[in-house]
Amino acid sequence: MSKTVKDEILDKLRVAPQREPPPRPIMPPLNELALNREEVVEKLVETLTLIGCDVRRVRDSEEALEKLTEIVQAEGLTKILASEDDVVLPLDLPGWGKKSGVAVFTAKDCRDREDFKRIAFEEAQAGVTGVDFAVAESGTLCLIHDEKQPRLVSLAPVRHIAFVPVDRVRPVYESVTDESFSAGGKAPSHLTFISGPSMTGDIQATLFRGMHGPKTVTVILVGLASS
Repeated sequence: MSKTVKDEILDKLRVAPQREPPPRPIMPPLNELALNREEVVEKLVETLTLIGCDVRRVRDSEEALEKLTEIVQAEGLTKILASEDDVVLPLDLPGWGKKSGVAVFTAKDCRDREDFKRIAFEEAQAGVTGVDFAVAESGTLCLIHDEKQPRLVSLAPVRHIAFVPVDRVRPVYESVTDESFSAGGKAPSHLTFISGPSMTGDIQATLFRGMHGPKTVTVILVGLASS
């Protein structure tokens, strides 16, 4: 039986001399690593804005809730789905919602998984979460998912509102991956990177928002940076 072209190529690869791979080039230090804390936060604001996020800076949790009130009133939101992560839980969004005329649901308020999916995809006008990290170089929000940070809260509703404490801002991706996977503890099973509103483009390069996730991302940056 005559050999196929595929067989001939594989034969040549088998007998080809084995060479050591070339050494990786030395990469220059990333500029963001030389920034002080406030400069890193300013870089995050810059990159978030460039990729289409709405950024609001506040000093503390009280101002964060005031800013959230402004947002829901301006956009006419009456029903939101919230995570219960360690950033959002202390804000007591259900209590805030009763004062603000907003129905606040969490995963534990749902009867079962199907009820949760229905609220996330069909009823919630916004998903509200905290973040584990935010990357200044790219404006990326990083969420580690568990029972208190369900993935659909940030991905299914048409709006995503994220509270970002300034002490969780990191200069580059490597800072996040090092802390998440190299700290000696249990590595997360699911980590989502969110870089702006969901966007895709057709063959004519016409951008469309909201195809695979929220159309809008609002970041409430909480806290004062120190050098």
